[in-house]
Amino acid sequence: MARQDHNAPETPATRFLRQHKAAFSTHLYAYEEHGGTRVSARELNVPEHAVVKTLVMEDEARQPLIVLMHGDRKVSTKELARQAGHKQITPCDPAVAQRHTGYLVGGTSPFGTKKTLPVFMENSILDLPLIYINGGRRGFLVGVHPHDLLQILKPKLVSVALE
Repeated sequence: MARQDHNAPETPATRFLRQHKAAFSTHLYAYEEHGGTRVSARELNVPEHAVVKTLVMEDEARQPLIVLMHGDRKVSTKELARQAGHKQITPCDPAVAQRHTGYLVGGTSPFGTKKTLPVFMENSILDLPLIYINGGRRGFLVGVHPHDLLQILKPKLVSVALE
């Protein structure tokens, strides 16, 4: 089921994917501080558009939520708030994001978070044949079919990407 890199770590994310019987491949790469999806795409030799960021944000009541976005795009928080039915959405402080998800920033996965958080996903992610998303550790991505995310994360689809 999972194509394994023999050194791939077992994380809450990989356990979650196995529990949900999702097919995935594992991809380790040399993590660079503040390198983001540009570095992971280069290291995996895949388009940055196919590397999906897991962003932890919060609404005006400080309730956390996850946004899945193409690596080469930014999130319009104003448009996200409108589509999500909130007054305001802002990025979470890294320490707060870690408390909500159990993951270090740079290693945040939407799978196996400490608390179940609402997930919003850029709808054009579904147009890709395969995506690479954080596997729960810095320098570790998993390759999954984007339609599997619909089944296992049940995200609300939004259109909030900025070039």
